[in-house]
Amino acid sequence: MFASLLLLTYILHARFFFVDVVFYSALQDVLVAAVFSGVLLYIMPLFRAIEKTERILLCIIWLLGGYAFAISVPTVLDRSLSFYLLEKLDQRGGGIKHAALEGVIVDEFMHEYRVLDARLTEQLESGTIVIEDGCVRLTVKGKRVAWLSAAFRAHLLPKHRQLLGEYSADLTTPLLRSSDDVDYKCR
Repeated sequence: MFASLLLLTYILHARFFFVDVVFYSALQDVLVAAVFSGVLLYIMPLFRAIEKTERILLCIIWLLGGYAFAISVPTVLDRSLSFYLLEKLDQRGGGIKHAALEGVIVDEFMHEYRVLDARLTEQLESGTIVIEDGCVRLTVKGKRVAWLSAAFRAHLLPKHRQLLGEYSADLTTPLLRSSDDVDYKCR
């Protein structure tokens, strides 16, 4: 029942309503489906045999399952470079020269998926950045999130991760290889 209501709610929302951020929209759909399903649990005679505690637990399970859906399906598909790569390979007849892939990502993925616009919108909506006077700036919340992200990456991501046949810790501190000699900082 919940899964059907969630899919129906998600499809209607995605097709006919305005969406600011895919993940937040999917979470709204989860809440709507959980509330409707919860109401049905309490008003339909078929479910009267289920204890009150079990009904509450069932609603909690629905919320958790819906959260897993919101992150694992629409959000992953919306932002996934991995799925883009598969779709692009398919679009180009099943293969792309390995040496050309970086250009495909920079020139096509960033443009076709409007990656920068989508990510800036997400950060604006979540309150982690502001855009003022032509500068994108971190908010206090954004600084906290950036610190937590960097700390998790440095200390809790795998130190021996395979990257094209070589095991490396490169992705635990990727910004250490960034140049400080840039001309795009805001004052």
